[in-house]
Amino acid sequence: MDTEPRLADAPDGEPIVILADAPNPVPPTPPSSGGGFDKSKLILPGAILLAAVMISGSVLFARLSAGTPNPAGQPKSNKPVNIEIGNSPVLGDKNAPVTIVEFGDYQCPFCKRYFETVKSSILNEYVNTGKAKFVWKDYAFLGQESLWAAQAARCAGDQGKFWEYHDYLYSHQGGENVGAFSKSNLKKFATALGLNAGTFNTCLDTDKHLSAVQQETQYSSSIGVNGTPATYINGRLAADGQGNSIGAAPYPVFKALIDVELQ
Repeated sequence: MDTEPRLADAPDGEPIVILADAPNPVPPTPPSSGGGFDKSKLILPGAILLAAVMISGSVLFARLSAGTPNPAGQPKSNKPVNIEIGNSPVLGDKNAPVTIVEFGDYQCPFCKRYFETVKSSILNEYVNTGKAKFVWKDYAFLGQESLWAAQAARCAGDQGKFWEYHDYLYSHQGGENVGAFSKSNLKKFATALGLNAGTFNTCLDTDKHLSAVQQETQYSSSIGVNGTPATYINGRLAADGQGNSIGAAPYPVFKALIDVELQ
């Protein structure tokens, strides 16, 4: 019977070590005559099982801490894609040599981490110096409040305050679909930012931007986005060796990728 560790795919596509056909850890019956049973023979199977559990746990944690995955299949290649910028919100010089596009969901906790630990550094080092421009794309897939939040940011954009509202959403993020981004709260956010309440409320209540948010989310899926945050640098997904998004990886990882594009 095979007791060697083997690799299997987890639901999100990451490898997890499991034991194939591992027997129950029941010690053999000691011989009726001769020397006593050597308990050290149990150490190796136990060590293999412990190592398997530790490896699988660390692999899974590494994947989950990178970004919020969508159940859709993982991208298998990392070829550059021509991303349609259109009327998407942009920070920086539109003629900058590097274009950085983030696909995000305002309810995604890893997007908030990206906002706090990666985006600010990108803006300081590359966008504010004219080396890159930063583009936002909606990938609102985590439920109703994701759709409401994305619409609300666009309603704020109608009054020239998209990025202020975008930042305010991440600063007031709560759990997923538990009321943090209810329409009532989203309207309060608009008031706090000094937006025209009547205009904003009408925009949100009539779902003025719902179709645009849904279409952009569908477009994102069509080019291979399947989780958030997903960052494209000059059309190439910031990805690991398997072509999977690195999500909210530490800033130095993104810095290295951007510097390559500037060479």
